[in-house]
Amino acid sequence: MSESSHASSPEVGLSHVALSVRDVEASIAFYSRYAGMREVHRRAAGSGPVVWLSDLSRPFVIVLIEVESVGARLEGIAHLGIGCRSRGEVDELCALARDEDRLLLGPEDAGRPVGYWALLRDPDGHNLEISFGQEVALAVDEVTSRTSGRDAKRRATRTTPPGTPPL
Repeated sequence: MSESSHASSPEVGLSHVALSVRDVEASIAFYSRYAGMREVHRRAAGSGPVVWLSDLSRPFVIVLIEVESVGARLEGIAHLGIGCRSRGEVDELCALARDEDRLLLGPEDAGRPVGYWALLRDPDGHNLEISFGQEVALAVDEVTSRTSGRDAKRRATRTTPPGTPPL
């Protein structure tokens, strides 16, 4: 899809998640290093800058909002999750996180459908899961295929009254 078609089409579906952060530059560095994200938008807001980060793989961003004090955090089981290209990439990121005292848990192999994963802590205490082998796309494709099949079957069996012009 071209850039101009993105601009003219409405955004639908999950588009972003917003996190409050104390130091937007430190958070940009973290998400760039560990999630392959880059800044795609920046503006000034009441308390400080607001930055959008994306991995450029889909129209989805993490919105970083700089505040004086971070209240709610993605911690405990709450987290953002990213997929890595290999187990080796997970291991490399875990080694870096361990050196920076950011590794919370893992890496662990949980088998199908969860895969090989670890949990890291960003500069404000939000959790980031890095993983390889999670089957999110397969699960979504399976449901989409079933739903598409049902919709096609419904369309094929739908009858129209005699004399109704085709759509």
